[in-house]
Amino acid sequence: MYRFLLTRQWLILALLSLVLIPTMVELGFWQLHRHEHKVAQNSLISRNLKAKPVPVTSLTSPGHTVPRSDYWRAVTATGTYDTAHQVVVRRRTSTDGRIGVHVLIPLDLKGGGTVLVNRGWVPSAESQRAFPDVPAVPKGEVTVTGRLKADETTSASGIKDISDLPDRQVMLINSAQEAERLSRPVLGGYIEQTAPEPVGGSPELIEAPDDSSIGPHMAYAVQWWLFAAGVPVGFVVLARREKRDRMEAAAKAAAGEQDASEPKEPEQPEPATA
Repeated sequence: MYRFLLTRQWLILALLSLVLIPTMVELGFWQLHRHEHKVAQNSLISRNLKAKPVPVTSLTSPGHTVPRSDYWRAVTATGTYDTAHQVVVRRRTSTDGRIGVHVLIPLDLKGGGTVLVNRGWVPSAESQRAFPDVPAVPKGEVTVTGRLKADETTSASGIKDISDLPDRQVMLINSAQEAERLSRPVLGGYIEQTAPEPVGGSPELIEAPDDSSIGPHMAYAVQWWLFAAGVPVGFVVLARREKRDRMEAAAKAAAGEQDASEPKEPEQPEPATA
């Protein structure tokens, strides 16, 4: 009764099912790994944000690549701002989604060396080639607290680095590029400022990363696995339905043949009427 499974149509359906099942299982594991990565990242963010601030020089140095374990680590730096070499980082969004720039300034450390400080967000100038209005920094020695971040690259951020930008404008926050521009060593990575609060609220400080949301990845993983389990079930249901339909069609055909083969009784003449 299941000989129809050997037909071309059903063989193609069976092969498609065999391809779909492992694909959906793999997609489920992919979403599971994304969930695990998100949970681990949230744990790292929470741990590093709550850690006691340490001097930035204890975690990075010129040419140093900030490891993931130190991302968002609370750090401090004391020194004087190099206002002559302040730049803006284009195409950055504010907390409420407005397009503007980040203000990046070198901080010459008290004990020697230079570290980059992302002061926060300000609106862009009316012309993209003009330098925006940026509030002045405090004069003299200052102590900055912030989150340690890794150098930005095109491969990691997806931001294309444009070379022919107007003066004092950049696309990426990258210590190696700034060290070349400044002609002096710069500590790897940069500080995302959290304190002190700017006078008048500008530049707008960057919000702390979210360490509470885990996203829908686990739900997606379960859905893919349910889909994978549903493929063979659906195949069996379709096969049983096809068998039932074929049996019903065969029964109707047999009944029709039987009716056709039975002899018909001769018609009786109607009685004559007066």
